[in-house]
Amino acid sequence: MTNEQMSPQEMSDYKLKWGPGYEVQVDIDSDFWGKDFCRKNFKPQNWSFRKYTMPDDSHTFYFENKDFAEKFLNEYNKHNPRFHS
Repeated sequence: MTNEQMSPQEMSDYKLKWGPGYEVQVDIDSDFWGKDFCRKNFKPQNWSFRKYTMPDDSHTFYFENKDFAEKFLNEYNKHNPRFHS
């Protein structure tokens, strides 16, 4: 199923199976950067995003597997080396 194009309902169901997965916090100003990176590097069913998940208003990206989370985190640390999750 993950190699085929999923309907919105199938994608939602699939994400519920692996969620919450591996989390990466990003600063409040990096949501657009993060979504753009994920769209270019991962299939839509392999990641998700929630805004304002921490008291400092930072955001959280969730990934199906550890490799995806690590790839994202490595690039994020280059994008914003001052914020570490």
